[in-house]
Amino acid sequence: MAEPSDSGVAVSSRRTALACAGAACAAVLAGCSKYNSNNGGIAGSQPAQPASSSAAPAGSGSGAAAAAPAALASTSDVPVGGGKILADKKIVLTQPKSGEFHGFSAVCTHAGCTVGSVSGGTINCPCHGSKFNITTGAVVNGPAASPLPAVSIKVQGTSIVQA
Repeated sequence: MAEPSDSGVAVSSRRTALACAGAACAAVLAGCSKYNSNNGGIAGSQPAQPASSSAAPAGSGSGAAAAAPAALASTSDVPVGGGKILADKKIVLTQPKSGEFHGFSAVCTHAGCTVGSVSGGTINCPCHGSKFNITTGAVVNGPAASPLPAVSIKVQGTSIVQA
């Protein structure tokens, strides 16, 4: 009864699909397209997305585990009156007074070098001699004209984490 068209799809099937406007038909068609796409019937159809959707909860699950920030360092790694440079993270941690911790960018504001040491109450850049205050990040000695930007940190037990 249905006539085949040039594309090989029966004309009555197209007419039925076009005539179908109710929610029940939409659900049936959605079910069919899902079935067909799983069997290679409809290229690029939406049902391939549930696989990525199921990956999202797994990602969000691992994101929930990642919600607890990884420790940057232990409080015992940062000497009182000095600091610790985390070159891979471009962060310098300081402890001006016992129990008082600060975080700053380890990138010198003068020429973009990574700071090389923390001593004598300053964060020191090896490239051109700039020095920054370990409490505020302010320039103590140029040529840098801008302070080191603060990095938000907090102490959790004996760990220092990025806030």
